[in-house]
Amino acid sequence: MKKAIIYHNPRCSKSREALSILEDKNVDYEIINYILHPIEEKELATILKLLKSAASELIRKNDKLFKENYGSARNLVEKDYIKILLENPSLMQRPIVVFNNKAIIGRPPELILKIIE
Repeated sequence: MKKAIIYHNPRCSKSREALSILEDKNVDYEIINYILHPIEEKELATILKLLKSAASELIRKNDKLFKENYGSARNLVEKDYIKILLENPSLMQRPIVVFNNKAIIGRPPELILKIIE
C-alpha cells in the first residue's frame, strides 16, 4: 500500500481536518510539518508539478505577512513566488496531500478524497 504525504501545519484547522480524513479512510500517511522543517526548492518544484499549479497559486495572498511584505504583488514573477514560499513557509496553502503521483490542496479538506479514494 502506498503512503500519502501530508504537508501539515498543526495550527491550521483545515490541516487537522485533513489528517482526520486520512485516519478515517485508513490511509497510511507521513506528516511533513513544513513550518518546522521547511521544504526545499526541489521538493517545492515536485509539489507544483503534481498540483499542476504555479507557485503564485500556492501562496496565501490574503495573509497579513504577505500583504505587509509584498503588497499587491503586481510585479512578482514565478521565481519571486518560489523564493517567497521557500523563505516564508507559513504562506503556503495548506494542507497539501500527495498520493499516487497526484497532489491536491485540501481546502476544503474533503477535496483530498479525490486522490485517496
